[in-house]
Amino acid sequence: MCKIEKEEFVPLFLLLYKMKKYLFLILLLPVKMFAQVAEPAKMVNVFLGSSGDHGQMSPAASYPFSMLSIGPQTYPNLHMGYEHKAKLFLGFTHNRVEGVGCQGSGGNILIKPFLGDDAQQTKLEKSTESAAPGYYSVGFSNQIKAEISVFKNAGLEHYSFPVGKKGFLIDLSFALANHFIAEEHQVENNTISGWIESGTTCSAGAFRLYYFLQFNQPVTFSGEGHRLIANLNSAVKDAVISVSFSSVSTAYAKAAISNASFTDQKLASTKDWNQLLNRIEVKGDAEREKLFYSMLYRTVQSPYVISEKDGNYRAINGSLQHTQNTVYNGWAIWDNYRTQLPLLSVAYPEKYRDMAASIANLYPYGKKDYATKHEPSNTVRTEHAIVVLLDAYRKGYKIDFKSIEDSLIKEVDSLDYKHPDKALESSYDAWALSQILKITGKNQLSEKYLQKALQYKNYWNKDFKDLTKRDVDQVSARGIYQGTIWQYRWFVPFDVQGLKELTGGEKTFENQLNTFFEKDLYNHANEPDLQVPLLYNASAEPWKSQDLMHKLAVDTVIQYYFNDNSRGIDPFVDVIYQNKPDAYIRTMDDDAGAMSAWFVFTSCGFSPACVGWPVYYLNLPLFQTISFNWPDGKKLTVSVENYGLKKRYIKEVRLNGKKLDRNWITHQEILNGGKLVFTAADQPDLGFGIKNQWISGAAKN
Repeated sequence: MCKIEKEEFVPLFLLLYKMKKYLFLILLLPVKMFAQVAEPAKMVNVFLGSSGDHGQMSPAASYPFSMLSIGPQTYPNLHMGYEHKAKLFLGFTHNRVEGVGCQGSGGNILIKPFLGDDAQQTKLEKSTESAAPGYYSVGFSNQIKAEISVFKNAGLEHYSFPVGKKGFLIDLSFALANHFIAEEHQVENNTISGWIESGTTCSAGAFRLYYFLQFNQPVTFSGEGHRLIANLNSAVKDAVISVSFSSVSTAYAKAAISNASFTDQKLASTKDWNQLLNRIEVKGDAEREKLFYSMLYRTVQSPYVISEKDGNYRAINGSLQHTQNTVYNGWAIWDNYRTQLPLLSVAYPEKYRDMAASIANLYPYGKKDYATKHEPSNTVRTEHAIVVLLDAYRKGYKIDFKSIEDSLIKEVDSLDYKHPDKALESSYDAWALSQILKITGKNQLSEKYLQKALQYKNYWNKDFKDLTKRDVDQVSARGIYQGTIWQYRWFVPFDVQGLKELTGGEKTFENQLNTFFEKDLYNHANEPDLQVPLLYNASAEPWKSQDLMHKLAVDTVIQYYFNDNSRGIDPFVDVIYQNKPDAYIRTMDDDAGAMSAWFVFTSCGFSPACVGWPVYYLNLPLFQTISFNWPDGKKLTVSVENYGLKKRYIKEVRLNGKKLDRNWITHQEILNGGKLVFTAADQPDLGFGIKNQWISGAAKN
């Protein structure tokens, strides 16, 4: 361009004159060349929910839907093996399941860098720490530094040491909550390979994983049993450990070992995280955007891809089974069936196809509500899987019900009705089976299970109708699980019309809902009543649902802890969803993305009305614009006219230019793409959502 000598004085106007033709050319360049590439991974706070019992999440380096995650193991050892406020580290562990309770799960193979002759004497005291999706870094006061990156099922652990004797303690028997069962390994040159078996979440079952560890430096091994010492040359300043996991064999694990540099792998992981998170683009308040992407990041931690490179095999009960699909495991189908799995069905349909097929494929091999004794990866629970399959089918995902029909019937026939909560939960599954049998043409059998589902009314009248009893707001009264009579009484998602009749009709239904929320009986820390704020959409006051969804997402609320009957003593009074380590309510687990996905749905302006039906209730979105960008080229743009951070009510909704006369939208309408436009209001529109309501009914077609 224009050259200016070092000592030459050039007036500003002359300089601009010399450069004007170049400035003109620059202005002619395509605008897209200067468009900023969206990088939502930079907005994710991986430390959210990682302190105390406020989510049970960790900053472990992970990859979307990958069984391998690598993160810090701290003392004290809390649910996730990590406490943000802790200073003392035990080392680094692998394969964690996020936010599922029971003192955590996974956390296999502890690796501790050390200095000197005795690994036990080396104290790892945190001095610096940073992390992002796919990456974790920590520096210790003794000058050891660790950086970790994960890409698919391969991890790289980069350790920097000061001068002196050094090495690694490798504990192959380590597992969260002491769930270790057995292991076998072999040492060869600079590698360790083998398999480990550990108990699943709550030790209800067992899983086996194969692994391969490779050092990039010469090491000499010592130690015996499950604990090995890998000694490095004292002159070594940097060492990298490559690690990979497999559900099939050590050979597959070895084949997955990364040959990339640490920097390249980190960049590749970040690129894929950005691509996944960009599926939903939000624009609005900057701090709320950060919170949104932190929640979306948590939503896509599970389930895990366990099929290997060719995608054709999975390991079940110790043998290989052929399949045409990418296979997922690591299931936590419990409370996340309400939100996380439905969100994946909307945002990532190309992945959810195989997820749904994988759930169906659990049945031929002896699926249990909790994990079996022969899992190919860490698994939690698979309750309500039948509801998820019905939901997937009605959303257009292919499910071969006839091939698993007998297994579905067997599962429903063995359901537990002993306690009031179980009676309602089991009735939901019986209803789902009746719908599936109708789909497969077994009308007579369908009617049998529909009548079985409708028996919930007898249980409801016995335990949930009378609200004058003293124990109705006491946790675990009458043997129910982590909830109250008040909270569980609303759990009839498949027959809200019948529930309204049981309460005494429209007005009584509304009055009892009002009492429930006015007396702060609702509990967002646990999920038995998670769907209750949406029930106003089945009443003459749907605007109250809009108010509650906004309030629970971004406003200050009062909440009483589900395991504390002393109402009025130390309640939670704050905003539930906050972008900080002690986010959420104390005792509130993320439950494999269930609570994170709730926030994502609410942010986007729609939430599942009843899992099993492809219908979503509307609420005012939390952002001015939201875009769903699917790989098939379709796009849904959600926007809010008259937007304001504190506005929460819907005045009007238009879909592709046509005014909607309803407060709900279908799954297909969402996936068809187009423009969904809300008009916001400061005050409720008492007429919106009253006509053309969608209300579930047990025999609804």
